[in-house]
Amino acid sequence: MAEQWATPQPSLTDVARLFDPARLTQARQVCKMSKTELHEAVGVSAAAIGQYERGEMKPRAETIALLANALRVPPGFFAHGRPRAQVDIAEASFRRLRATSLAQQQQATAYVEQAWELGCYLEESVEFPPLDMPDWALVDSQDTPDPVTAARAMRTHWELGQEPIKHLVYELEQHGILTVFFTMKQEGAPDDKGRIDAFSTTALPRPMIVLTPDKANDVMRHRFSAAHELGHIVLHHGRQGTDSQMERQADMFAAEFLTPREIIGNQLPRRLNFDKLEEISQWWGVSVHSLVYRSKELELISESTARRAYITLSSSPRRPLSIRDFPGERPELLKNAIELLDTVDVTLTQIAADLQMTPKHIRRLADIDDPQPKLTLVGNTDDRRQTNPAATRGDSSMSDIQKEGADMAHRSAISGRYISTAAAARHPRTSVTETGGNKSSGVHNRSAISGKYISDAAAARHPNTSVTERGK
Repeated sequence: MAEQWATPQPSLTDVARLFDPARLTQARQVCKMSKTELHEAVGVSAAAIGQYERGEMKPRAETIALLANALRVPPGFFAHGRPRAQVDIAEASFRRLRATSLAQQQQATAYVEQAWELGCYLEESVEFPPLDMPDWALVDSQDTPDPVTAARAMRTHWELGQEPIKHLVYELEQHGILTVFFTMKQEGAPDDKGRIDAFSTTALPRPMIVLTPDKANDVMRHRFSAAHELGHIVLHHGRQGTDSQMERQADMFAAEFLTPREIIGNQLPRRLNFDKLEEISQWWGVSVHSLVYRSKELELISESTARRAYITLSSSPRRPLSIRDFPGERPELLKNAIELLDTVDVTLTQIAADLQMTPKHIRRLADIDDPQPKLTLVGNTDDRRQTNPAATRGDSSMSDIQKEGADMAHRSAISGRYISTAAAARHPRTSVTETGGNKSSGVHNRSAISGKYISDAAAARHPNTSVTERGK
């Protein structure tokens, strides 16, 4: 079922009259479409597309509808009246810059503009963490230390001590740096999208880091990319030096920020020991590859030893650890703000309508999973229970395991069986707590699809497919 807009949308005639040329350019770049591809999809000339984007001519109402359909935005997206940021490619620090095309860079910066717009909208109602940076790391500062000194100073300023940083992305967001995922596989070729590693910008009122799990869904590489981009933010707001110099400086910052040399230098083996390196990798949250480089950098191993290590690692790559299995390494700020607004009846659909974006795109910007389809009940659940002998049997039909669990106070929302307190603690989202000597005397929720008990949280997420049962 398609999501409906929460507020009335402007007419095509009004949008044509209030047409904003920059919005067309932004929407086209987010979709990574050329002017030629757009003119073929819409049926107007490529020259006309250029005139629309330069503001030399406004599209007609019927053309607005065609443009909106081709670029997957509501027609009202093209109208003036909403705050808009502009980020030039020169204002963004891209990793692997030479491996990214101009169209990819334009797509990424347009995505950043829309993420900022969402964040700006949310900050009108939700208090975000203030930006917490040393004076030397601010945009207008001209006194920037060397990368190693800067990394140590950032650890001190954020009171991180000398221990491993357990949740790096969480720390970035808690100190006021907006972090988002750039994952748009559904709207383009994944191979092309995968060539963008990560990037950041200080051109907006709040620094932003954009991470791309499509490049390599590996939490170790992901953490280093995040630290690398933090290095760009604190070191290169003045954009001094060549791209290769700045990339090297950001790498040096990331290595020291994640693995302080005074500590890691005493832990790294003096001879290649991959078991030991793997143990250190898991403790510090960095890859074995980066530890080999760190060992060479600290002159603990020779260049030739490091080269042999790289060959060994390439011939037997380890299985990557998915970013999505580490909640503290996924952006949460935008998602949490949207969830908070939902508690005061400002829904995601309403936010999308106000920003003239689709709900699906808002979810993508905020890293929110698409909702499951909503289902409705057919017939009367009491009638169904009468036709199901298993539902009307007494205690004599219970299995020995169910009888043994009848004295327990927790029921699995998956199997419907009673489980131990320890099992319920390990799986709080899929267990239902029943209180009182008579387990059937409380209020419970049952899935209308499976007929099994579900937790209160699951029932709240799926109100149309759950049934509340009250004890007698």
